[in-house]
Amino acid sequence: MLLVLTVVTGLVDAVSYLALGHVFVANMTGNVVFLGFALAGAAGFSVTASLAALGAFLAGAFAGGRLSERLPGHRGRLLVVSAVVQAVLLAVATAVAALAGHTAEPVRYVLTGLLGLAMGWQNAVVRSLKVPDLTTTVLTMALTGLAADRAGPRRLASAGWMFAGAFLGAALVLNADVPTALALALALVVAVAAVTGRASSGHPAPAWTGPDGVS
Repeated sequence: MLLVLTVVTGLVDAVSYLALGHVFVANMTGNVVFLGFALAGAAGFSVTASLAALGAFLAGAFAGGRLSERLPGHRGRLLVVSAVVQAVLLAVATAVAALAGHTAEPVRYVLTGLLGLAMGWQNAVVRSLKVPDLTTTVLTMALTGLAADRAGPRRLASAGWMFAGAFLGAALVLNADVPTALALALALVVAVAAVTGRASSGHPAPAWTGPDGVS
């Protein structure tokens, strides 16, 4: 399920970078760099867009962290609730893009805010799940570990699935439209909620759902 969310990361970052003004809504390292570019006067980058993405991401991460504190004992339930909330945010973003487009500046900021909230939320919850080498977002350390340790199938899978998401997102933005790309991300998150809900149900709960469960 975390690999599927990694695909979602690639999808939404493709949308935000290609259609919303050269910002990322999931990978904040890029936004900090872009903010530096914008402040230095580089063309094609916006201080306000970068700050909006950073602010929305931090707000989403704060809210996701509070959810993790409220549901500390059942990782399956935590992921299901997180995916449902993320799906709602993505559904609103998809509707906004379908009804209002994405080219007007106010709409771009609304979409950046919604997607930034969704991805900050996802990152905070995934962090609390503590599955090694599957952050769904950060690849720099994963690739460093892959090369330095010469091991780590999860690290390789994470990079591959994010590449797949970025490719799909870019292809849809360039050859279809933004709502279609966002709708695919929404469908994947809904699938994560449904599959995780089924896999984590039962009495007693599966071992992996516990705070020290198998990852």
